[in-house]
Amino acid sequence: MTRKGAKVPDRRARGGVLTVISLLMIGSAIIRVGLEAGPALARGAEPAMAAPADARGKTAADAADLQLLLTELLRREDELNRRENTIVDRERALDIAGQAIDSRLAMLQEAEETLRDTVAIAESAAENDLTQLTDVYESMKPKDAAALFETMDPVFAAGFLSRMPPDAAANVMAGLSPEVAYTISVVMAGRNANAPQE
Repeated sequence: MTRKGAKVPDRRARGGVLTVISLLMIGSAIIRVGLEAGPALARGAEPAMAAPADARGKTAADAADLQLLLTELLRREDELNRRENTIVDRERALDIAGQAIDSRLAMLQEAEETLRDTVAIAESAAENDLTQLTDVYESMKPKDAAALFETMDPVFAAGFLSRMPPDAAANVMAGLSPEVAYTISVVMAGRNANAPQE
């Protein structure tokens, strides 16, 4: 209820005033920012203005440092390449030496097998010869065999007598002089004295 004659405020007028106040406040903020930003930008521009002179000096120093670094890196690369080549050469030499060792080892194994076969043949032949000779001494008359054994080395004679059957060996020993028979008996008894017992 309004009084007659009282004025009703116009809403349009109120909206216009608020807009004007808002614009003034925004303008004030812009002016403040502009006033404060100017000196700050000027301070930031001073080093930038001075930078080209320093930058030229720094650029030349950086270029020299980079050149030194590049030279050092190239020198190290050359050194590493030399070391790598040395290692490769050593590996080749080791491979060649290894092949030569393998070849010689194979030759040695082959020679060892040949020698083993030769020794086996020689041992077999020697055994056959000893068996035949023992048979000859065994088939001789004990008196004649004893005369022969008297002149033999006692170790050699003991070897033959130990291969003969006990009765044939006893007949030969009976024909020997006591000194020779004793010496041969000592050799025969001592032959296995150092052999391990079991």
